[in-house]
Amino acid sequence: QARLEESGGDSVQAGGSLRLSCKASGYTLETHSMAWFRQVPGKEREGVAALSKDGVTTDIADSVKGRFTISKDIAKMTLDLQMYSLKPEDTAMYYCAATERYTYPALREERYNSWGQGTQVTVSS
Repeated sequence: QARLEESGGDSVQAGGSLRLSCKASGYTLETHSMAWFRQVPGKEREGVAALSKDGVTTDIADSVKGRFTISKDIAKMTLDLQMYSLKPEDTAMYYCAATERYTYPALREERYNSWGQGTQVTVSS
């Protein structure tokens, strides 16, 4: 059964770094475009970073551009989000998502049909 499982969430101080990882089981990563989203209670889910099927093209939200990078490791079957210079406003539950219906990355929630359970990131000032 296909599933996505996030890990790496933690509590850090502002300015710190974290690396989130999403382990894909039952997927072939080469046939899926993937993304990271985040959500704060009471707010809509926000697209953070997305990656094309071939792992070449990215779409990064303006709010994290220059601080976050997205990549995938085919051998490890993981999608990673490297986060630098974290800010308190980055605090959220972070979700991994996948779709085989689209080739190119997009920060549009409705494009993705598979989701993980989330991993919490808390950044204190």
